[in-house]
Amino acid sequence: MLKILIVDDEPPARARLTQLLGDCASKVPLAVVGEADGGFRALEAVDRARPDVVLLDIHMPDMEGIEVARHLAAREAPPAVIFITAFDEHALQAFEVQALDYLLKPVRSERLAIALGRVKRLSPHEPRLEEVARSLGTARTHLTVSERGRMILVPVDDIVFLRAELKYVTIRTTTREHLTEESLTSLETEFSDRFVRIHRNALVARRSIHGFQRVKGSADAEGEIASEGHWEVLLKELPEKLPISRRQWPTVKAAARP
Repeated sequence: MLKILIVDDEPPARARLTQLLGDCASKVPLAVVGEADGGFRALEAVDRARPDVVLLDIHMPDMEGIEVARHLAAREAPPAVIFITAFDEHALQAFEVQALDYLLKPVRSERLAIALGRVKRLSPHEPRLEEVARSLGTARTHLTVSERGRMILVPVDDIVFLRAELKYVTIRTTTREHLTEESLTSLETEFSDRFVRIHRNALVARRSIHGFQRVKGSADAEGEIASEGHWEVLLKELPEKLPISRRQWPTVKAAARP
């Protein structure tokens, strides 16, 4: 029996889906295990109810459905996602190409039954979600990190810098650090409007750049150059200073201009 979670910010839409699922029950064994009226509550409900399927609205005021699905894909055993959408034809084609199912509003019971009949669990780190998000120009508002067996959402607005260290990337906010296995390159691609690369191993939030400081080079006892001078980024929120590579200096300087 499929356990189903309904996610839509509009109560009439949730009531309509509940009714349609009742009509589908004779064709597909199912049970509604919960409802959520937004993205954040949806993620909490998934952790609590462990549904097999999430009927997920695309447009919600707190978090877009695409982003919710990307956070769900980071779970060990993510549920299948069926998008509920009123997107135009171009966006629907993007879903079709990536083989993600969707239901076009107003939802029909026959179409819903077909979608439920071919539901499969998404594999962890489902790549198709990333491709769909890129095709629609959708960037996340939060990053998902795993800490002590729990999935935590880190607001992108709170991130001061991202730094690659060994196989992890450190997410530095104003209050603490988190670790993620996402690559610095993929984060740079997704959030290029928010962060600028200052070094091969670091990205800094553009809004967090307070200024720059020149670090002089040094010489050894024989007067030979021991280290060349370089620039550092001064941050608005933290006392930490981050080195800027010679290659990235022109880009970083330009990014800091008002």
